[in-house]
Formats: sequence, structure tokens, C-alpha cells
Amino acid sequence: MLQPKKVKHRKWHKGRRRFKGVTKGGAELAFGAFGLKAEEARWITSRQIEAARRSMTRYVQRGGKIWIRIFPDKPVTAKGQEVPMGGGKGSVDYYAFPVKPGRILFEMDGIPEDIAREALRRASHKLPIKTKFVQR
Repeated sequence: MLQPKKVKHRKWHKGRRRFKGVTKGGAELAFGAFGLKAEEARWITSRQIEAARRSMTRYVQRGGKIWIRIFPDKPVTAKGQEVPMGGGKGSVDYYAFPVKPGRILFEMDGIPEDIAREALRRASHKLPIKTKFVQR
């Protein structure tokens, strides 16, 4: 699964959950002819990205090329089960990517449109947000 090799700070602040507005960058197709665009704001975990990638590659049977346009670098911490209050911040549980509406998540090229549409539809079922199919 995707995670950073080296980080400057092991644990981050959670940040405000103000998912206002659209994404600042990554809203246009850059590499492929077809893409999957986010329509909601949510944190997407590295496990969800990997599950979507696997479903796409399985469907296209190693045909064409796939680009993952997001990378989970935000560490999310969690305390263990039945740990009492206090005792500091928990250890890093997983890595996530905060997605805003308009962000391109995946891109594909080198395959027909109907196959790309179905592959990206299957990938969207693995993600916790509404998405739409886009093309050049």
C-alpha cells in the first residue's frame, strides 16, 4: 500500500474539517485520456486507493496504463482498544489523502472508452465518495 518512505513529522494535527470549496490543483486530466473525478470531500485511505487500483488493473487485464494522481501522506493516529483517557496521542494507524471536489483521482489511457468507463466504475465502488467519469 501507499505510504511515505520518510516523513519530517511523524504525527500531524488533524486540522479543521472545513471542506469548503474545490481543489486547488489536480483538477485537469494530465496524463491519460480518461479519468475519475471526485465530487465530494473526504479523507481517502491508502487501503481504499489500493483496492480501487487492484479492481481497475484486474478488469483491464494488464492492458493500457493507469496513473494514480493522489498520494496518502497525512498520518492518522488512533489509540488502542480500552486505553484510558490521557496518556498522549496514539500511534499512527494509517495514512490518508484529504480529497476536495474536482480532484482527479485516477487516469487511464491505451484502452477503449467502454472498458475504461467500466474499470473506473468498479474502482469508484471501492471509494467512500461520489465520483464521475471524465475524458479529454
